[in-house]
Amino acid sequence: MPDDVLGPLNEFELKAAPRQLFLRGDASLLEGGPRIAVVGSRRASSEGLELAQRITEMLVSRGVTVVSGLALGIDTVAHETAMINGGRTVGVLGTSLDRYAVPRNRGLQDAIGERHLLVSQFPGGHPTHRSNFPLRNKTMALLSDATLIVEAATNSGTKRQGWEAIRLGRPVLFPKRSLERQSPDWADEMIRYGAFSFDARTLPLVLDDLPSRCVGSASRADDLPF
Repeated sequence: MPDDVLGPLNEFELKAAPRQLFLRGDASLLEGGPRIAVVGSRRASSEGLELAQRITEMLVSRGVTVVSGLALGIDTVAHETAMINGGRTVGVLGTSLDRYAVPRNRGLQDAIGERHLLVSQFPGGHPTHRSNFPLRNKTMALLSDATLIVEAATNSGTKRQGWEAIRLGRPVLFPKRSLERQSPDWADEMIRYGAFSFDARTLPLVLDDLPSRCVGSASRADDLPF
């Protein structure tokens, strides 16, 4: 059961939780915190990839465990940067632990399973369907104390994860630099529902305040536009 891994869950968290979680690696990475999901587009711009690297470096320097989904683009940069800088990372899969959604990331996935942590809600041999990945994003929002969206398109699964985090009453963060370059309507709408932007000066303040932000009440699902 998820609460065997994550500890007691409130009613909103229980609704978001999968029935079971399968782990490979260091399960202690799910104990305590903070854990922040760094997510975004598979086809990120060069500016977005650079921004993901710099943000991840800052998170690691402050002891944050970096969570992401092992997709190409922003996810890959987040995982690799955390590992290169001696940090901790959790990969949340849209497949079972014995499969690879991204063949190019096979080595990265194996390295995370050996030295960090892989998490899946799908049992061994479970077929890989497109519908797995929205469920993966929902679970990633649950596993993380906050979701940081570096850069994402309108049809990205990252958008779904942002709304799930808001439902859970957990912070959703956008880099100001990214919003200045491209500010999709859905990001503006998330900000109206409590998401907020940051820059290099304010991110440390956000991180210092994270525990108190994470104990806030969850949003009612029927109050949200997604």
